[in-house]
Amino acid sequence: MIVVRTWAVALTGLRGTLIEVEADITQHRPDFRLIGMPDKALGEAVRRVTNACENSGLALPDRRLTVNLSPASLPKQGSGFDLSVALAALATDGRLDPASLAGTVHIGELGLDGRVRAVPGVLPVVLAAVAAGRPRVVVPERNRAEAELVSDAEIISVRTLAEAARLHGAEIDDPVLKGPEAPATSTESDVTAPEPDVDLADVVGQPEAVDALLVAAAGGHHLLMSGPPGAGKTMLARRLPGILPALTDEEALEVASVRSLTGERIAALTRQPPFEAPHHSATLAALVGGGSRRASPGAIARASRGVLFIDEVAEAPRSVLDALRQPLENGMIAIHRAGFTASFPARFQLVLAMNPCPCGEFGVAGGVCTCSPAEVRRYAAKLSGPLLDRIDIDLRLRRVSRADDAPGGVTSAEARRRVTTARQRAAERLAETPWVTNGQVSGTWLRKGPRPLRGEARRTLESALERGLLTLRSHDRVARVAWTVADLEGRNEPVASDVGRALFLKKGVIA
Repeated sequence: MIVVRTWAVALTGLRGTLIEVEADITQHRPDFRLIGMPDKALGEAVRRVTNACENSGLALPDRRLTVNLSPASLPKQGSGFDLSVALAALATDGRLDPASLAGTVHIGELGLDGRVRAVPGVLPVVLAAVAAGRPRVVVPERNRAEAELVSDAEIISVRTLAEAARLHGAEIDDPVLKGPEAPATSTESDVTAPEPDVDLADVVGQPEAVDALLVAAAGGHHLLMSGPPGAGKTMLARRLPGILPALTDEEALEVASVRSLTGERIAALTRQPPFEAPHHSATLAALVGGGSRRASPGAIARASRGVLFIDEVAEAPRSVLDALRQPLENGMIAIHRAGFTASFPARFQLVLAMNPCPCGEFGVAGGVCTCSPAEVRRYAAKLSGPLLDRIDIDLRLRRVSRADDAPGGVTSAEARRRVTTARQRAAERLAETPWVTNGQVSGTWLRKGPRPLRGEARRTLESALERGLLTLRSHDRVARVAWTVADLEGRNEPVASDVGRALFLKKGVIA
């Protein structure tokens, strides 16, 4: 009996588990069995591996071959195990060095001709391998740049099965590389297109809205913009990522890992926070993520560390919008399926936009609204109270009244500097707490912690609560915004004018 071992990684969400791939050969009727809870795509690896080995000049032994994926109780999905299964199987007759195999993690899909194809999720796989103490990782050539983003890993890229076998001591020519180059599949050549440059200075005639956007960015506050078509809601939302602080190394790796799971080929880390804008007709699965055997991240996870923007939010199904509430509170989204639970990060800044009524002309100067009062009320009530309670800033925009207004206000670079400085002030103040931004701070800490509002600022806020203008939850959210306003102004604590501005952003109207 000869048992050979190598390693692969199984992903459940962003969490990777090291998988021991062990192959055994016995003196029985020729057969090839793959066990250890493989899904259908992985179960088909038997045929892919058999043909790839034959066409690479590395025919499998003509005996019974069993490959086990351990732990067997963990479901395993996808074709990324092909390379490790093939190498373990080939090593059972002594052609490969067992010690070299046992010290290496392999990831890659095999073509029938022996080529090693790119697979999704290579970045989180390499991160998991390094975390498990297995830094030597063999990946497909087309995934090399992505894998090398993990600085602690020893990355070896291969183009063919024969090339991988030679890495472990096989003495063989590579018939695949001598043949014609195979065309890249669409999955292998997909690279995320860069976002076009947009600047906050392009916004015309909305200085109050620009100022409110800075407050939202500085405190990490969720934002609702309502106004007629053409008021600039989408334009403002698309410029929010450009004024947020640059991502740290850890955050950039997290963002890239989620993108890698979706099949995007990552060539380099980006420091700009992501921006996701799903259509208002997107399904619950598209927003949250899902899949029967393999959980894929949805728009919520892809927007983590950045901005999730939903335009025409009043047209979205209420059940879909209410699914935002749990990740907004927890910063994580969990997908439960039979046999596994996949978790994805969900630390996003939510931006919603809607018209004032179905026709979009209600309250617009010079506009003619064709909606009945009941339709206007029903439209405004599409957003549930619990979701609205999680919105810190409520902007009411009007159309720009002067067509000759020229851009030239604060630029994105200037705004980013102000936002970064304000966030640093907040981080220093919250250094002994689990929070980083004002938008994360709990209401209890705001009211009873070491830094409550004092003097005229406190009296202004309590007066609004006593008159019924605020609920206790919205009272806390106004206090958070007041602290952000004070941070932007360079003050050590909010004054009455900061609370007044926060009340205006929560309940006021921008003219």
